[in-house]
Amino acid sequence: MNILYSNIIVILLEVILLTAIFVLINSVVRFIFKHLRSIKFLSKFENKFESYRRNIKGILILLNIALCMTVAGYNGFLLYKKKDLLAHTGELIMRIPSDFWLQFGLGIIKIILVVVAATYMIRIIRRVSNILMEKAKAYEQIKANNESIENFFTTLNNIFVNATWLLVLMLSSVLLPFPEVISSYLFIILKIYLIFSISHLIVFAVASIVDSLDALSRKYSSPDNLLRFYEHLRELVPLLKSCLEYTIYVYAATLIMLQLDFVDDLAHYGPKIIQIIGIFFLSRVFVEISNLFVDQFLERSTKLTADEYKKRITLFPIIRSFLKYAIYFFALVMVLKALEINIGPIIAGAGILGIVIGLGAQPLINDLVSGFFIIFENIYLVGDYIETSSARGIVETIDIRSTRIRNPNGQQHILRNGQIGDIVNFSKKYAFAVVEVGVDYGSDLEQVYKILHGSGIKLKNANPNILEKTIVQGLENFGESELLIRTITKVKPGCHMQVARDLRKIIKEDFDKAGIEIPFARRVIIFKNDDDKNKLKVQKKEKDRINFPDTPFTN
Repeated sequence: MNILYSNIIVILLEVILLTAIFVLINSVVRFIFKHLRSIKFLSKFENKFESYRRNIKGILILLNIALCMTVAGYNGFLLYKKKDLLAHTGELIMRIPSDFWLQFGLGIIKIILVVVAATYMIRIIRRVSNILMEKAKAYEQIKANNESIENFFTTLNNIFVNATWLLVLMLSSVLLPFPEVISSYLFIILKIYLIFSISHLIVFAVASIVDSLDALSRKYSSPDNLLRFYEHLRELVPLLKSCLEYTIYVYAATLIMLQLDFVDDLAHYGPKIIQIIGIFFLSRVFVEISNLFVDQFLERSTKLTADEYKKRITLFPIIRSFLKYAIYFFALVMVLKALEINIGPIIAGAGILGIVIGLGAQPLINDLVSGFFIIFENIYLVGDYIETSSARGIVETIDIRSTRIRNPNGQQHILRNGQIGDIVNFSKKYAFAVVEVGVDYGSDLEQVYKILHGSGIKLKNANPNILEKTIVQGLENFGESELLIRTITKVKPGCHMQVARDLRKIIKEDFDKAGIEIPFARRVIIFKNDDDKNKLKVQKKEKDRINFPDTPFTN
């Protein structure tokens, strides 16, 4: 019975030892995925990382169960052979050289001393780190980057603690009589962790530095120094931080690949990716600088006429677009060159493809050519009030291919330049506000003309957009119930509609004061009996320009 208990204890100890090894491996895997989730650009894969970790954990559990069952089966086979498991295990242990245990004991003592020293060192470093963090946060009283500074020093402490314990683990493998391959693998793990962690730390340091420089630039910006342009370029700060972050991580990944023999062939792609990131960022910088120069040129142009100013605000967006696409095209060529791709055949192929597309894209070419002539022949500009065959309103945007017009009701019309057709521009030098007013046939026309002249004078005194006083052109037409009199007022471009509204209001007020009636549509109703159908027929008589709905009546 005692032999049975000892055999069961041996099996349980072997199973517990295997389980402890797998628990340690699972802890290392959880530690790795935890630090992967802390990386900014990998945080979006957090759900996938959690799924991978659960899958790895499941595999480790299944593997542990399989090995435990294998150990139990092997021990069962030994029991079947009627061998004493304790004696068999003792024989295996006795085969180990006698000096192994002496070296093992001395190694354990050394490891304990190393652990104690590492513990005290970690405490000292944490105190020094906290002091440095408080001094950094108090520098120049800048509060904008306190969060970045805290993240930096927190990450620094975590890296130091984890690296210290990894170093202790590697020293333990050296101090204990283990095969050298174990210590070499642990050293590789330590180097990979340090590369990865230091790159993560540098990212926080760069974020802190960029935030500090951003705060200092805004603090010392003034109209008298070059920092006055900083607000125009400040939107590049998030892009700068992202590009620097990706560059650091790509460089770290390259160094990690160099430590692993099975993927070191991929390391030469790292410098190319870094070049592409740099080219992308510089292209964005040049685009913003070109936009800044264009805007500054427009702001310096203060002594311009209204037409010159509208022409510039029409041309400048096109210039900005042209510079942007030119810069991006040059950036694309530099990217292809960084990837060691011969761009000669690509350019030649693009030329042939352009000819083929040009033959099949004649409407597009027609739009481009029409847009070019619209702009450079000054047919209309942004802000002009124009009328085409299909739209009428204020020009909001002129592109090379299309024109956008906002009509008075608020709808935006997008017209192809090649299909606009005839154009009426109300914004060239001046326009006429035409108002036609009807009076009764019995009215005194001389009195009406005098009142209209007075209304025009009132309008001119009240509205600075009027260039000349209102002209009463005279009797325009004999209507069914009115005499139609036409007036015109010379006004600034684009103001004719509002001036016409204001003039109608003044004329109505003056006519009411003078007792002059403005005819309106009259309706004549005739009742007629019909013996057969006994129906009511209504005949209406009204002006052609006013449409009243029929109204049924009953006797």
